[in-house]
Amino acid sequence: MSMVLDGIRVVELAEALAGPYCAMLLGDLGADVIKVERNAGGDQTRGWGPPFVGTESAYYLATNRNKRSIALNYDHLLGGEILQRLLSTADVFICNQPSMISLQRRGIDPQTLREKYPRLIYCSVSGYGFTGPKAEQPGYDILAQAEAGVMSFTGEPGGGPMRFPIAIADVTTGMYSTMGILGALFGRERTGKGEYLDMALFDSQLTWLANVGSSYLNAGVSPQRWGNAHPNIVPYQMFRGNDARYFVVGVGTQEQWRRLVGILGAEELGNDARFTNNAGRIQNREHLIPILQRHFGSLPSDAWLSKLKGADIPAAPIQTVGEALSDSQTLARGLVVELEHPTLRVARSIANPMRFSEQPIVYRLPPPLLGEHSKSVLRDLGYSESEISTALKEACRAGA
Repeated sequence: MSMVLDGIRVVELAEALAGPYCAMLLGDLGADVIKVERNAGGDQTRGWGPPFVGTESAYYLATNRNKRSIALNYDHLLGGEILQRLLSTADVFICNQPSMISLQRRGIDPQTLREKYPRLIYCSVSGYGFTGPKAEQPGYDILAQAEAGVMSFTGEPGGGPMRFPIAIADVTTGMYSTMGILGALFGRERTGKGEYLDMALFDSQLTWLANVGSSYLNAGVSPQRWGNAHPNIVPYQMFRGNDARYFVVGVGTQEQWRRLVGILGAEELGNDARFTNNAGRIQNREHLIPILQRHFGSLPSDAWLSKLKGADIPAAPIQTVGEALSDSQTLARGLVVELEHPTLRVARSIANPMRFSEQPIVYRLPPPLLGEHSKSVLRDLGYSESEISTALKEACRAGA
């Protein structure tokens, strides 16, 4: 079956989340992704647990399907030569080593590789990028969330700043890197030349400011913490039924507000001048929300969700991770991937949300064992069996 990136080879020299996530997305689209890992331990996320599943961490399993792994000491003379031969066959190189000096010492810096391989698309992923006063400083997701302003308005009113519990800077950088690489591949079709992408967690996280950034840039208004509420729409937040189960309601139009008042049996709210329109409801939310909660507290949450659905008012239960992953919509859309694994029997992960009608996503390979494909990759590169034997003794490690 033809796939979008058939014939494209990606070399991933990256660890943790952003770079591997980008490479996995490209692998889902059909690219041949070769993950270059350190002989000793490999990708650091292999040790990020518990939970562990057999010898593998659940964290590692999340972002490494559709890849082959070669374990390589690229500081060794032979290992460096193998890496260069591998790069000579690559269309894309993803690297998250943050020090330009270390890259230059190994001969894998952007300038050197782009001169040697003019069609190569080089994507570096780091905390702050290679320009600016913070260039090459170490960066983690929590630093990006903090410095990009996101934590300052995340959390409950009156509370302190709050880190979003998912590594959103890493995931966003991985997605933007994927978009950049796809754009560069398209551009190469016209120009015949590769590209260099300098991707940073800070830059990517800053894009999450979106509308609140616009409010500050254009109106001088800084966001405040609203918890589960919305700064510009009321009601648009969490409520609970008399069974203490939580659900969310989003009333985005005046017609939805009219219908909500109707199913609550609270026509007095519809006639109250304070709540006539959204602007009034925002100004008087501290009066309105407790009234709405008293109404919602009269029935179980499932009863309200049924009424809200019947009135075509956006609402949903707050599900646990387990409930979300077994939701009927999740199952109908095939959003959980199961792949046969050489030691775990089955490796499960969240599916790629991209849906193509003619060249669909194909899940071909489970997250690889460390060095699982070292021999086959060396064969692909034209090494003889005796040369492979030498490489495995001196510079490579073969997986179990």
